[in-house]
Amino acid sequence: MTQPLFSIVAPAFNEEETLPEFYRHVRQVMDGVGEPWELIVVNDGSSDRTMDILRQLHAEDPRVCVVSFARNFGHQIAVTAGLDHARGQAVVVIDADLQDPPEVIPELIARWREGYHVVYGVRAEREGETWFKLFTARLFYRLIGALTDVDIPMEAGDFRLLDRQVVDELRAMRERHRFIRAMTSWVGYRQIGVPYRRQPRFAGETKYPFRKMFRLAINAITGFSDLPLKLATTCGFVLLAAGLLLGVVLLALRLAGLAPLAGQGTVLTAVILLSGTQLIFLGIIGEYLARIYDEVRRRPLYTVQETLGL
Repeated sequence: MTQPLFSIVAPAFNEEETLPEFYRHVRQVMDGVGEPWELIVVNDGSSDRTMDILRQLHAEDPRVCVVSFARNFGHQIAVTAGLDHARGQAVVVIDADLQDPPEVIPELIARWREGYHVVYGVRAEREGETWFKLFTARLFYRLIGALTDVDIPMEAGDFRLLDRQVVDELRAMRERHRFIRAMTSWVGYRQIGVPYRRQPRFAGETKYPFRKMFRLAINAITGFSDLPLKLATTCGFVLLAAGLLLGVVLLALRLAGLAPLAGQGTVLTAVILLSGTQLIFLGIIGEYLARIYDEVRRRPLYTVQETLGL
């Protein structure tokens, strides 16, 4: 098989309805580019006919390669597996649900030929998404931008082209709690955005509900910022100062013969407030400790049950 210049990496989880149409779009676009290419689909522990369809596509077109996990490991790990197996000098990461149109890939390639190492898609329009999804997505980007020390472009998802140099840098980063967008920004190199119109899902339902988006945000914050830990320290000093000030005020009131603040309600309110604050910051510390524990075990990021064409 000819060494591909371009690798298309597509994670797939229960995408039996979408995969044939996704492959047709990719083949049409990449054949039009006129350079050798490969499509690497990572089956992320699908429970439907996704793997059967991938076997059929590989039999019809050897350029379709497959990495099939032994179980579901999640979208970011699936992207990582695709990068691990990609052979091209430029690697395009794209979801298989056709929300990110493959027809934009030639424009990403054009920017890459101009010398950019990372060309990321910017969602200028997002069709078929609820106001809650749009609101939480914007909140997500602003939260990450405020709390982390990496510059993640607004409205930029995982749809992007990566130069081989960048791919090799990402492959060397083996942390378990991964956030590819932030990792790509962190490595540097020349980067540029390409606006595009995001489409509704071709079929099926979203694989990124609010719960997973929240977990992704936690991974990004704990992976690229120690601000929550600094916030815990700052809050501790603020509460300590407030307690000392309150003690001085109560002592002054007692010496002046005035009735100080008293009562079970006041005490109970103070105890609940302080206890809640302590538990929140213990939870934040626990998140960082859990990350350390996961890393020191040094388990593989994923286990592969079957591969095709690799």
